[in-house]
Amino acid sequence: MTATELAAKFTAHFGPAEHGRIFRAPGRVNLIGEHTDYTLGFVLPIALEMACYIASAEATDARIRVFSEDQNEERAWEVSEIAGLQPSKHWSDYFAGVAQGLLRAGVELRPGRFFIHSEVPVGSGLSSSAALEVASALALLNGRRSDRLKIAKLCQRAEIDFVGNPCGIMDQYVSVFGEEHKALKLDCRSQTHEPVSIPDGVAIYAVNSMVKHELSGSAYRDRVDECSTAAYAIAEVFPDVKTLRDATPAQLGQVKMPPVIARRARHVISENLRVELWTEAAASGDLVRMGELFVESHRSLQYDYEVSADELDFLVDTAVGIEGVYGARMTGGGFGGCTVNLVRPDAAERFEREIRGAYQAKFGIDPAIYRCTPSKGAGEL
Repeated sequence: MTATELAAKFTAHFGPAEHGRIFRAPGRVNLIGEHTDYTLGFVLPIALEMACYIASAEATDARIRVFSEDQNEERAWEVSEIAGLQPSKHWSDYFAGVAQGLLRAGVELRPGRFFIHSEVPVGSGLSSSAALEVASALALLNGRRSDRLKIAKLCQRAEIDFVGNPCGIMDQYVSVFGEEHKALKLDCRSQTHEPVSIPDGVAIYAVNSMVKHELSGSAYRDRVDECSTAAYAIAEVFPDVKTLRDATPAQLGQVKMPPVIARRARHVISENLRVELWTEAAASGDLVRMGELFVESHRSLQYDYEVSADELDFLVDTAVGIEGVYGARMTGGGFGGCTVNLVRPDAAERFEREIRGAYQAKFGIDPAIYRCTPSKGAGEL
């Protein structure tokens, strides 16, 4: 989507505008470190070229008007209404929650017209919500300076408090801080990162299962609670453990807790270790080891954390049997969405053909396949 094309879409819906601006915030794919962010652990995402764009301009009245091209729907509020808005379980909650968060942070909200165009598929596990939140924050700020970490944290808080999803910082953080050709090894406790170069000789592909099971929302909250229960049990024996990020496999083995809770903890503790091991493998260009860690991560999510789905398991099992694929795993919250795959570049065509054919034959669904190129973070076009 070019700026000219998006400006034309804005004009077609809202009419002409002077001094219009366009803001962009990318989606993300998490390479490894799944369901570790809300326990303040380590994650390794990349920002994507696929992004959410918001074209904005001054209002012709005293309202904030927001149009979503994907939803083909407009919402509007008086500026004076924003402070008292309540969630409506509607796509507009992501925009409204950010607007309310900015207001409470002391930012003056101005009337405006906002046209949303997103390339990030909803429900894919590629973080369309964080892309919308960050793009909304930039558009509402309209060029006014703000600390980038504050923007990420404000957007996360909007999703937790207004939308009602108890998420970690990863999605909003990488949407803001993403770098071209790099993954970000993010420490979710200190909220700092180090860039990790992706070795030559590997391409990253996301395969969208095109399904999202209803269990996803409730199970996500359950896992957050289960991790807290596990951390509390370990802390009673080892007081230095504040969250599962602090715990070791040896400590887990010495604490009694229900088997299900222990499995949840085992996933998080081992997944944090896999982030470290994957980073080391990437630094040495060990593509085979990187792929092995992908598969280990998926099996842990499949059996210990129980957030996979038949469609995701099939995609992973099929991918690892294709010549030229180093490894595959589910990515995102689970119960549908995407897998992420490490593929030798000269095997990319074979990979796409075989994974598509197998999935169609098994489920009767044509999966969307995306080449994932690490991209820069949010900003103004």
